[in-house]
Amino acid sequence: MNMIQAINSAMDVVMARDPDVVVMGEDVGYFGGVFRATAGLQKKYGKTRVFDTPITECGIIGVAVGMGAYGLRPVPEIQFADYIYPALDQLVSEAARLRYRSAGEFTAPITVRSPFGGGIFGGQTHSQSPEGIFTHVSGIKTVIPATPYDAKGLLIAAIEDNDPVLFFEPKRIYNGPFNGHWDRPAENWSKHPGGEVPTGYYRIPLGKAATVREGEAVTILCYGTMVHVVAGVVAEMEVDAHILDLRTLVPLDIEAIEASVKKTGRCMIVHEATRTGGYGAELSALVQERCFYHLEAPIARVTGFDTPYPHSLEWAYFPGPVRIGQALKTLLKDA
Repeated sequence: MNMIQAINSAMDVVMARDPDVVVMGEDVGYFGGVFRATAGLQKKYGKTRVFDTPITECGIIGVAVGMGAYGLRPVPEIQFADYIYPALDQLVSEAARLRYRSAGEFTAPITVRSPFGGGIFGGQTHSQSPEGIFTHVSGIKTVIPATPYDAKGLLIAAIEDNDPVLFFEPKRIYNGPFNGHWDRPAENWSKHPGGEVPTGYYRIPLGKAATVREGEAVTILCYGTMVHVVAGVVAEMEVDAHILDLRTLVPLDIEAIEASVKKTGRCMIVHEATRTGGYGAELSALVQERCFYHLEAPIARVTGFDTPYPHSLEWAYFPGPVRIGQALKTLLKDA
């Protein structure tokens, strides 16, 4: 399966198991979603469980919070993560706080799916990576898969979770892994082990990182599309890197990070989002606090820049092989 098919399969499996799961969003019904992630679900489960909404992100999430409080498990789709900002008040002030302010009487078991990230020439309004905003909010879990296998297992776990989950889908790798070389032929998931997805039910616990590659020279922390870009650079440079795919930003598998950095003595963090206040800054602080006496070099970050995502300079902004490779050389120069 590719990632779109895996996400569709996850919703299909959970909807068959639990009649309280409903799917909602702009064009998710008859049309099957702009990326076809919900294709066929309305025909199978009906218009009361898979339905289109008006173009109002605030309204979509507000309704989902109410549904969750009354016992349903809504899976709203925000068509592009760039348009999630009108829903911030409902996500932050309502969904994230509901369990706390009601002393556990009410919960908001909603899973907000949204394609995010660049690499598709989407420009500033279709390429943003806003995950850092939500990791700052207590009460929200943030999940970002890097393979179809993980996407299905993590999405099932997210839908079954009793807390609100933001499930960001890296749209650049919907149809295949991407090594960062935009000028090379595209790959598909059929040749990647992560594309081997069971058709039935399985779940991957939230908060568990995945080791992409064992290594001794440097720890690289990444997620989403960057997992494949980093793996490609490490292979080309023949660097003995330990690559961790975080998969879940909140809750974070800090134990896996700490064990790896203490082993390698060096740490690089790679993400596509803006640098200042990005999730990499939190990761850097955590590594510094827990692994200071094991570090043999300053922690390195390779990220997007502090600008809107540029359309004409897509590959200058995107943390690609050149920038990652340069950062690795600097980090390992005295190794």
